Amino acid sequence: MKKLSIRDLDLEGKRVFIRVDFNVPLNKDGGIQNDTRIRLSLPTIQYALSRGAKVILASHLGRPGGKTNLRMSLRPVSIAIKSAIECPVKMAESCIGSEVVSQSRLMKRGEVLLLENLRFHPGEEANEIGFAQQLANLCDLYVNDAFGTAHRAHASTTGIIPFVGQGAVGFLMEKELLNLGYAITNPKRPYVAILGGSKISGKIEIIERLIELVDVILIGGGMAYTFLKAKGLEVGRSLVESDKITFARNLLKKSGEQGTLMVLPVDHLVVENLKPGARNRSTLVEQTPEEWIGVDIGPSTCKNFEQKISSAKTIFWNGPLGIFEIVDFSQGTLNIAKAVSESQAMTIVGGGDSIAALSKAGVTEKISHISTGGGASLEFLSGKKLPGLDALSSK
Repeated sequence: MKKLSIRDLDLEGKRVFIRVDFNVPLNKDGGIQNDTRIRLSLPTIQYALSRGAKVILASHLGRPGGKTNLRMSLRPVSIAIKSAIECPVKMAESCIGSEVVSQSRLMKRGEVLLLENLRFHPGEEANEIGFAQQLANLCDLYVNDAFGTAHRAHASTTGIIPFVGQGAVGFLMEKELLNLGYAITNPKRPYVAILGGSKISGKIEIIERLIELVDVILIGGGMAYTFLKAKGLEVGRSLVESDKITFARNLLKKSGEQGTLMVLPVDHLVVENLKPGARNRSTLVEQTPEEWIGVDIGPSTCKNFEQKISSAKTIFWNGPLGIFEIVDFSQGTLNIAKAVSESQAMTIVGGGDSIAALSKAGVTEKISHISTGGGASLEFLSGKKLPGLDALSSK
């Protein structure tokens, strides 16, 4: 897509508003748990600074619901930015208002101003014209490097652009479009998709699209149980979307007609209940105890998945294959993370839990492309238009 790039802008002495995605997970003590999104934004920030720009960074964090919530402040991010780029970084008390405007006007070349959480104001998600205009008053140029929010028509992703006059993409956005575009238009085969997560309902379009696009789909996580139920298997008290069973059955039929292999778990780890210390064991899916709950893929399923992964030339992965946030139920996801990293394929991974699994397995650096946009990447691959991308200027 021939979008205006930050490379095309004269940045010298200009106030450049860069919409970044610093929606990072925080620890209970307020520290940053995973700084991947910050690190991936650095090339755009450093490029702008090297060209004499005055850089204004804007992001959301969490879902504060349009109200100030200090637990979702971007202050921990300001500390991380200072450490990463080693230049003056100031933290604004808000993202709009006369004080912030004054701060922006007093900036010098090579300085950074980080705005406070955009979503502390209801105007951000509502894409209010007045709020968008106030954001535009802070800058001379606009760059969007937040692919993770490109599927949202918010004030900082779409509303601001008409008031600034034009909008360009940053390096991270360019990289996302290049790699995800490859996954759609020119993938080497065999092409293997790995889908996890709790529910089918959030991934209807992407499953339908992938059936047409890839050669093999490996299904894990909670969403697998709706498919298994659709095949007539009993899965105990495992998560099943009853209203999606017919849909799952139709997808299985469509994949067969299309010649796309859909691989489901043959065994899994089950627990008596989800309380700490509950009994657990591995069992074949068809032997699932009536009152037990599936929480992770089993060893035979891991082996089946790993065989498909090892022969792939292109891999797309989104979603954990078990209740990954609980250590005892994370082994299947970690095994797949290692298998993907050891593959010789072009590997694309998106989604917070999948990225966390790569980090936990220590294999992040071995992945071809880590997408910072879980939902955005799914919508892009599904063929949907992304408002934040469409709003940007063409070359």
